[in-house]
Amino acid sequence: MRIACAILAAGASRRLGRPKQTLLHRGQPLVVAAAECACQSRASACAVVVGAYGGAVREALGDLPIEILDNDAWNEGVASSIRVAVRWARTRQCQALIIALCDQPKLTAAHLDRLISEYERTRLPVASFYARKNAVPALFPCSSFDELSALCGDVGASALLNDGAPVASVPWPDGEFDVDTTDAERRLQSRGAALSSPK
Repeated sequence: MRIACAILAAGASRRLGRPKQTLLHRGQPLVVAAAECACQSRASACAVVVGAYGGAVREALGDLPIEILDNDAWNEGVASSIRVAVRWARTRQCQALIIALCDQPKLTAAHLDRLISEYERTRLPVASFYARKNAVPALFPCSSFDELSALCGDVGASALLNDGAPVASVPWPDGEFDVDTTDAERRLQSRGAALSSPK
């Protein structure tokens, strides 16, 4: 079974005021850490969607074995990046797509693999569960690709994970910490935001 994993990294980081994709944590840009998790997971195809800071993100990714997908419509919002990821997964003839973010520093390859294992068991969309709701990273079977492609504006994939349709979930409390404000950046750099060990 071919399962794709796309890291969304096209946004302008307006709330933070500078590119969160390239923020360093333990000497490594956040986008690189997320991309490495994808590459180390069981996903058979991995990509990063770039946009607002495409040049800087490309440079940060270096020679990682990952595809880079350009989102020229990044200013629309996250839905545009999701559509780019879905088109790519379709061209790779993948049966499912994991959508993940570049700003969740506690992401691990092991968590992505748990999403895949739960999908293999249930054949349902699989969400990460934290903050009392289903959210990303999440795995969507190809039967959900049309719905993902219909998203518009600044509406993310989690909109489809909490609409009452059947969804499997994997608890992931670490998902609550993302880096999209200056306060979160300070927490990232502090000892209290140290990465948890892979579970």
